This record gives sequence, C-alpha cells and structure tokens, in this order.
Amino acid sequence: MPASPAAPSAAVVTPVARRARVAVSMVFLVNAVLYANLVPRLPEVKADLGLSNAALGTAIAAMPLGALLAGLLAPLLIQRLGSAAVASSGLVTLAVAVALVPLAGSWAALAGLLLLAGALDAVIDVAQNAHGFRVQRLYGRSIVNAFHGLWSVGAVLGGLVGSAAAGLGVPLPAHIATTSAVFAVVAVVAHRFLLRGPEDAERAAADAPAADAPAADAPAPAPRRRVAGHAVLLLAALGVLAACGAFVEDAGSSWGALYLRTEVGTGAAAAGLAFVALQVAMTVGRLTGDRVVDRFGQRRVARVGGLAIAVGAGGMLAVPSLATTLAGFALAGLGVATLVPAVMHTADELPGLPAGVGLTVVSWLLRVGFLVSPTVVGVVADASSLRVALLSVVVSGLVVAGVGRVLLTRAAAPEPDEEPVTASGGPAASPGA
Repeated sequence: MPASPAAPSAAVVTPVARRARVAVSMVFLVNAVLYANLVPRLPEVKADLGLSNAALGTAIAAMPLGALLAGLLAPLLIQRLGSAAVASSGLVTLAVAVALVPLAGSWAALAGLLLLAGALDAVIDVAQNAHGFRVQRLYGRSIVNAFHGLWSVGAVLGGLVGSAAAGLGVPLPAHIATTSAVFAVVAVVAHRFLLRGPEDAERAAADAPAADAPAADAPAPAPRRRVAGHAVLLLAALGVLAACGAFVEDAGSSWGALYLRTEVGTGAAAAGLAFVALQVAMTVGRLTGDRVVDRFGQRRVARVGGLAIAVGAGGMLAVPSLATTLAGFALAGLGVATLVPAVMHTADELPGLPAGVGLTVVSWLLRVGFLVSPTVVGVVADASSLRVALLSVVVSGLVVAGVGRVLLTRAAAPEPDEEPVTASGGPAASPGA
C-alpha cells in the first residue's frame, strides 16, 4: 500500500523539526494576539471617532478587502524570500500597523490602517500555513490543527489582555503600543528556529516514494477528468461554508462587545468577554477536534456544529443577558471550531484540480466572507438593531448544517479505495496520489 512508507518518517522527528514546530506555533499565536488585543477596545475607537455602526463596519471591512487585494502576492513573496522570512517580518510590520490604530484621527485613517493590517494578515496567513505544512511533512502526520488551536489560544489571550486593559482604564495608545512591541519581539525570536532551505525541500522528500509506486496506480488521471466538471460547483459550496464560518467568527470579534454594551447593557470589561467566550470555545474545539473528528467524521461534526451555532445564537438573541450571550457565543465557537479546517482539507483533496488550487480558492472565498460580514451586519443594525442583524449567525449555522454534507468524511487524506463526495453529495472517484 502507498500509505506504508510514511510510517517510518512519522516515528523519526529531529530536534530541528521540533524546534520549528514550536516556532510556527508562536507565529500562529502572535498573529492572533495582535488584532484580538484591540478587539475589546473597538467600542472606544468607535466613540473617539464618533462613528455609526455602519461606519465602524465598513472600516472593519477594510481588513478583508486588504486581504483580498494582497493575498495573491503571498506566493510571489514566499518564492522570493521564503515563508519563514515573510511570516516573521510580516508580523513585525503588522504589530506597527495595529499600534497606530489608536492614533487614527478619522474614519479614513482608521480604514487605511485596517486595510494595511488585512493585507499583511493575508500574506502572513499563507506564509505561516505554508511553513506549517513544511514542518508537518517532517513529522509525517497531521499537526496543522494544533497550529490553528494555538491561533485560537492567541485570540483568547489577546481578548483577555484587551478586556483587562479596558476594565483597568489603561490608555488605549499605551496599551496597544506596549503589547505590539512585546509580541513583535516574540516573532523575531521565532524566526531563528523556523526551517531554512527551499520551500519544496520537505515535499520532495515526502513525494520520493511515489516514484516507486506500482503501475497499477497509473489509471488515476481518468477519474480526475471525470469529476473535474463538478469541481467549480463543489468549490462554490465549500466557499459558502467558509463564508458562513466567517460570519460566525466576525460576530464575536466585531460585534460581540458592542452587542453586550448596547443591547444587554454591560460595562466595558464585561463586553469584551463575548469575544473571549467565542475564542475559548473555538480553542477547546480545535485542540480536541482531531479525536472527535476521527471518531465521528468531519462531515458529521461540521453539520452538528452548524446546529450548535444556530441554537447558541438563537438563544442569546431570544433572551438577551450576559449569561445567555456568553453561552451563545461559546456554543457558536464550538460549532465553528473545526469547520474551516474541514473545508480547507476537502478543497485540497478535490479531484480534477492541480495541487493547492482548491485550498487557494477556498481561502480567498473565506476572505470574501470576512469582507461582506461586517458591512452587512452594520447596515442591518443601523436600519433595525444589532440584535436583528446578528440573526445572520443563526442563518449561517443552518446553512452549515445543510451544506456540510459536501465535506469529506475523514480528516486524513483518503485512501485509494475511499470515495470523496461530489458537488451533488454523492461519491466520486478518489484523487490520485
């Protein structure tokens, strides 16, 4: 079987690989901390600039817009500079951009800084994931979910720091400048332990056994041609799932604090806990998700998660209080925890597409979701109320529960005899090695 040669490599992990894994984990964590640290204090930014809900939403939407504009530059930068340098230097620059947000004197300045932050984040995201896959190839088994779990840890850490600073009345510019400087140093230190050499070095080593595969595996290209016609439709379905995940996550990061302050009536310190509740639950879901997915399958986990999102968000909107809001965001966080990794894995395994194309497209569509979400919620909130606008989270959960049937069942790469799902929900021929 082709799977057997991977077993020895999974058992031999060098100190270089272990150090690189820790360094990539730190990169993911810092990437999350830098913006999450600002989130609980967005109501202060809004008040200082005298912005409406729609104005704040469109300013926040500049982040995913910047990500969409700059995301296509990431491969060029990585090929020229390497994923390690792009990720670490990008984090230092992102820290500077975030530190300047409290100094923005107008909506245009705020939007411009968030546009830059989004552009940097998109490039960093591609670079850190690319480097994470390099390290994963050295391990010979899946470890990428753990990196995303550390990203969630970073988001929780940033949210807690931001909430504490708001509650203690720490001046916003001093708070953000200090934390940005500290985590920029962490990014510089992490760079020392990231992998060196060509980006494809580990891929070439991992693919080497494939050259010795028996001739019986040769007919794989025929199924690829047969299912290629479904790829666009299936990618669209996966893009819808990714966008739903964006709506759920953005509800906590962009609107959770404002919802608690305006609709529930909590203080500044408590308001930041909505974002924290979502991220804590997502962290738990991601750190335990591998075992759950292995047992029940990522398709079933995602669809049940969609129902959890709908129930949690529906409950907090039906009965607005601090307790129900925190419980609702926590349930939504659990529900969305494994969704994006499952979507990305299914896209990366799509038959009929060159390697990496599905993952790139779905990542781009995820950014579209983050672009659309804050503007839609902000406009609806100004037209009615934020409580009504956040019904979008309930709808997103229901869509995930229905459309989640297109996901691959297994989280691991399919065996040659496994049949991945097609755009219609039925089986398709397995992709070639």
